[in-house]
Formats: sequence, C-alpha cells, structure tokens
Amino acid sequence: MRSSAVSPSPAVLPSHRRQRLPPARSLPAIPRPLVPAKSLLAAKKISLLAPNSLRSGRRPISAMASEAISTTAAAKGKQELLVFDSEEEVAVSLAKYTAELSEKFAQERRAFTVVLSGGSLIKSLRKLVEPPYLESVDWTKWHVFWVDERVVPKDHADSNYKLAYDGFLSKFNYWFIPSAEVPIPPGQVYAINDSLSAEGAADDYETRLKQLVKTGVVAVSSTTGFPKFDLMLLGMGPDGHVASLFPGHPLLNENQRWVTFIKDSPKPPPERITFTFPVINSSAYVALVVTGTGKAGAVHKALGSGQSSSDMLPVEMVSLKDGKFTWFTDKAAVSLLQDRASL
Repeated sequence: MRSSAVSPSPAVLPSHRRQRLPPARSLPAIPRPLVPAKSLLAAKKISLLAPNSLRSGRRPISAMASEAISTTAAAKGKQELLVFDSEEEVAVSLAKYTAELSEKFAQERRAFTVVLSGGSLIKSLRKLVEPPYLESVDWTKWHVFWVDERVVPKDHADSNYKLAYDGFLSKFNYWFIPSAEVPIPPGQVYAINDSLSAEGAADDYETRLKQLVKTGVVAVSSTTGFPKFDLMLLGMGPDGHVASLFPGHPLLNENQRWVTFIKDSPKPPPERITFTFPVINSSAYVALVVTGTGKAGAVHKALGSGQSSSDMLPVEMVSLKDGKFTWFTDKAAVSLLQDRASL
C-alpha cells in the first residue's frame, strides 16, 4: 500500500511572507465553574449558576454560564456540562478555554496538538481569531489534526479541511495585518492525502500519526497505549454521532485501529476516514460543542433520559480514560432537560 505525505495547502502563506506578531503574553487562568461536583447519573439535575463578576471586572466562564454542572461517574468518565445563554457566549468561553490549554501545553510540552471536527464547530472557534488571542496564543506550537474527514479533494465543498481553512485557518482579523492566515506553520497542519482511496487515506493518516508519536509531537496515553491528543474539539450531529461514528454502525466497536474508514456513511458523502473511540477516549481534554434545538433530543438521550439502553448513541460512548470532558452548550440544546418535571 502506498503512503505519501500531504503537501500544505497552496493557500497557506510561506513563512517568509508572514507578518511578525507582537510577543505573546500570558493569559489569565480560567476560573472553574462555581458548583460542587455531582453525579449526573445519580442526581440528573442541573445546578443553576447566577451570573457574577470578578473584582477585576473580567467576566469568567462561570459568570457567562447560566447553568453548569460537574459530573463524576465511572460509567461515563469525568464530565462537565456548561450551558450558556446563547451561542455567542459559547464561542467566547470556548476561545478562553482553548487559549488557556494552548498556553498550558506549549509550556509543558512545547507543542499543542489540537483535533478539529467539521460542521458548526468551526464557526464556534471564531473568537480565537480575534484579539486578544491573536497576540497571546503561541500559534507556532499548534499541530492541527482532523478527527474525521470526507474523502474528497481539499477544495471540495464537503471537505472538513476546506471548512476549517475558510472559517478558521484563513481568518486573521488583526487591524495591521489584513487578510492574513492564522500563523500556524503549514507543516503542522495535517490534512489527509486526498489522492488516496478511503482505505488508503486512513492507513496513511495512521502511519503519519505513528511517526509523530515517535518524534514526541503526539503524546501516548500511559493508560491505553493509544495516542493522547492535548485537545479534541468535537461537534455532535442531531442523531448523536461524533466524528464519522454513526449510531448502529459496526465501526463503533473498532478497538484496534487508530484511524479507520467508512464507505457507507448514512450522511453524505459516503466515503470518510475517522478516528476510533480508543483514540478519542485517550485524549487529555475533549470539548464537545452542541448548540441549537435540533440537537436537544440527542442531548436528552445522552444526559437526561435516566434509562439504561443497549442502543447507546455514539456521543454516549465518549468516555475519557484519563482526561477531562466538557460539554459547551446553549439553552436551546438542553431545552428538553430543562423541561423535564423531575429536574
């Protein structure tokens, strides 16, 4: 089977044409949600948080969140649910959260491995490409991956790479640098080889991940032996799917491969590659961004049904072995939880 490296997108500026940014400055720590830990499975309640402000006047995540709950349950791992008044506040808090982790891992590992998904997740990252993060984030430490990708050319409308490039990587809204790219080195943006078949692209991507593990760019989980990405930024479909892992599909049970392929996706296009659950669940941090009423049913099934079921949604199978899993949601997404008489 042939394996070839993926060339950087021709739209990415070469390093000699990039503008220099001001020196990075440290970000303030993000305050933890001001609620005690609870068991979601036992309590099935959402603790209300009254908005408040720090003395400095800076508005923390806990102040923007109208509701928050910390959960610790063996069956579902450590989870935290944050609910915000609007999608705009979700985006603001997600930027703070991501920037804080970027600083943490840049200092600890000299690298920050970030995994993106497609869909509305990219729009939710828009605040990262605005001040103060453009100058405070050390973008040179970022290594960007995709949790799944459609097997189409990079310039195709269905490409998750194109979605991320158009909506995030090419957005650099700084007053003295118009229309420039986010300054992540092109060699640290790992798109799939779109000249290969679905099976070939999956094999190639896994091979490249193993090379990055050998060089120390990607960490390894001491618990699972699978790669341990610093942060996975995930979305969820209305049917509860994550990555390209769909309800009832045999790939939900894949436990050996790091990256696999699908040729019969229930959502077009049919051919895709995807990380497997052992890789997703080995992450250090996962942020799951879910907004809108269209996803309220899946949220209710995952967090509020109170019933055990053998037909688990893929999102319910996200259970970190040694990491922190945070839901970033708006009120619309949790509307069915709020309406339950038992809450």
